[in-house]
Amino acid sequence: MIQKHIQKYYYHILKKLGIMWFLQYKMIRLFYILIIKLTKKSKGKDKRRKGTGSSVGSYGSRDFSYAATSVISGISNGGTSDDGLRTKQIKNSIVSTRKNKIAVLVGDYMLSRILLLSIEKRNMDLLEIVARAVQEMSEGELLQIEKARHLDITEEVYYEVIRKKTASLIATCCEAGALSVDAHAERAQMRQFGELIGLAFQIKDDIFDYGTGEHIGKPTGIDIREQKLTLPLIYALQNAQPAIQKELRYIIKNEYDVSNRVQRAIELVWESGGVQYAQKRMEAIAADALNILAAYPDSPAKASLIGLVAYTMNREK
Repeated sequence: MIQKHIQKYYYHILKKLGIMWFLQYKMIRLFYILIIKLTKKSKGKDKRRKGTGSSVGSYGSRDFSYAATSVISGISNGGTSDDGLRTKQIKNSIVSTRKNKIAVLVGDYMLSRILLLSIEKRNMDLLEIVARAVQEMSEGELLQIEKARHLDITEEVYYEVIRKKTASLIATCCEAGALSVDAHAERAQMRQFGELIGLAFQIKDDIFDYGTGEHIGKPTGIDIREQKLTLPLIYALQNAQPAIQKELRYIIKNEYDVSNRVQRAIELVWESGGVQYAQKRMEAIAADALNILAAYPDSPAKASLIGLVAYTMNREK
């Protein structure tokens, strides 16, 4: 009976955590499937390994890992979903509808299912990479919370945060795809590919906070209101004129909840080239991901992955 209730929560999590979470979840599923097809084709295999059920184990573990860590992320963010939306989506989050205590229990259950699925399939490689992903995502959350208190995050630390919080999950998904078809020689480069896509995806998400708000899946200025230092703002704080840096710091520390001052901060970041710099970094990272795919022969799977890279850079929400 208890297991049925927990599984019911799991299958409804997509609805509970908001549209951006849903889109990211769908994209991760696509990456996993396409990596399987890409690496399987490069090995000349027509069938997956029989008898071990490794693909099934990878697939289920990846789903549970993303769901569990997203629930935990929602708790650490004070009840908001990963996309940062507040009032409307807080009402729809599993944290608010089931309270923190139940959300923690659901997250614990999902993480235990990851371990059991990996053990049942006798897949120690999968167990290792999933455990590492959960560890890194937790470390990323804690690092971001620590730096948010002092507002002293550097660009290097920013990359470390998003590598652990976002990129590690997509990297794990891609590595698991290669492992599920015994493409062990390609797991490292598939992991690197996923990590690069995760970095580009998060930078794009951070750029949205400085947009016009039209066609974007979250309102602008949310990161500033949460005193969250993302790449556009970090660049401005490190490269703008001293007077602009001083004004930005004052707004972030003292006026982060004043709408017209938040808008002023957005304007200063644009004027300082912060958004433009972040866009260039995202494009450079995505180009590195495409270079990894260049080594593979043309195929529908490769074409689809290239299309997903383009979507990461060009999406409007």
